[in-house]
Amino acid sequence: MAQQERRHLHELSSLDASAWDEEELSYHHSVMSELSPWLNAQGTAIHAQVIREIEKRRENTVPPT
Repeated sequence: MAQQERRHLHELSSLDASAWDEEELSYHHSVMSELSPWLNAQGTAIHAQVIREIEKRRENTVPPT
């Protein structure tokens, strides 16, 4: 999504985090981390979903040792 306009969180929140691209996950994780003291229950749940998806993708890209 480098050249395209970034999708807003309200668009992404209706999608499973697996449908988000890497840039969206990274960007919104960063923003939500900064705002975490002020997130409501829904925001906290979305942030947890984003974290799980980032971890899942990381596990799938790391070659087994």
